[in-house]
This record gives sequence, C-alpha cells and structure tokens, in this order.
Amino acid sequence: MSSSIAAIHVANKQLGLDDDTYRLKLQNITGKASTKDMSETERQKVLTVFRNEGFSSAPIERRADGRQKLKGRFAKKLQALWIAGWNLGIFHSREDSALETFVKRQTGVDAVRFCHDPVDGQKAIEALKAWIAREGKVDWDVTNRDRNSYMRAFGYKIARAQWAILCPGGLKDFWVVVTDLVDHDPLHRHLNDAEWVRVTNYFGDRIRKERRCRDGQ
Repeated sequence: MSSSIAAIHVANKQLGLDDDTYRLKLQNITGKASTKDMSETERQKVLTVFRNEGFSSAPIERRADGRQKLKGRFAKKLQALWIAGWNLGIFHSREDSALETFVKRQTGVDAVRFCHDPVDGQKAIEALKAWIAREGKVDWDVTNRDRNSYMRAFGYKIARAQWAILCPGGLKDFWVVVTDLVDHDPLHRHLNDAEWVRVTNYFGDRIRKERRCRDGQ
C-alpha cells in the first residue's frame, strides 16, 4: 500500500466518515470511488481536500493530564463560546467533556474533533450563541453601524454581560475596573483578545464566588 493511500485511510478514520460518505467524496473529488484506481496526483488531491476539512497527520496532542486535546475546524470557536458561558455562570463545568456532550446532542458527532462539516459546526455554534444570549443576555448584534468598533469585540460582549450580572445598575465603573485589570488608561477602549480573556476570567471568578456564597456553598 502506498503512503498516500495509507494517509487517506487515516484521514477517513480521523474525520469519522461512513463508507458511503467516504466513497461519495472520493467520487466527487476525482471521479473515482477507490484510491487504488487513482493516480498519485489524484490521491494528493484527495488529501488536500481532507486536510482542508480538518485532517491532520501530526501526532495527537495531549494535555498534561493525558487527555486528548480537542481538534477540528470549529474546536477553538466552540471552546471560546463554552468558556464564555462558563464565565457567565450558565454552564457548570468548563471541561471539554461537557462541551463534547453538548456538541454530540446538537450534531450527532462523537466529539468536537470530528465536527468538521460546516453544517454541523455552524449548528453547534449557533446553538451555543443562542443559549448564551438567552441565559447570559449577551448581545451578539454587530450590524449597528453607530456602535463603536470596540463594542464588536467578542470579549467586550461577554464582559459587558458579566458586568450586568455583577453590577445591575449600569456601566458605571465598568471601564475603570476593566482598564485597571489590564493596566491601561481609563479612557482606553480597544483591548486585544488576550486582555479581554484576562478580564472575562476575572469577572467569571467573581460571578462563581458570589453564586457560591448566595447558595451557601
């Protein structure tokens, strides 16, 4: 068996394709349903398509505790949304396993690392965004042209919703606290992604602590 045929078989397994879907994809890409009938150029074309869909021949990455890291075209976006929901107090666990369970319920795939199909990925993303908007009062709207550009940032949207939980009275002192956390001038509004992560994690800790105190835990 050539190395390219072996790689295609690995990609098929990694992407979680059933046999009918696999054969149909080969047919659509090259006009042939079997790798044995393909030229090397055609097999490389198949591999290029599979790589674009999330296949990676790199060694499996694992966390410090040995768990496999989530992989896939939509993993980072889904993880960002899941952590945002956790920091808003919506989700009770930030573990990947909780996210995997959610994605399986929404898409039918076994784990986020197999969620390469745009339809499945977008379905899971939109379901998460809807849940976070409903329970966390996050305003995802970016169509209002009168809004300042910083208000379109993912981190700002989460932090603003968190502040509404912590201080329901309004935006008073919001920017004072935010800019103090990231060591900026109080008039500074344009934080980068890493700075917003620092802010939303801090607010998330406060939300969870306040709820534990309220619940007597």
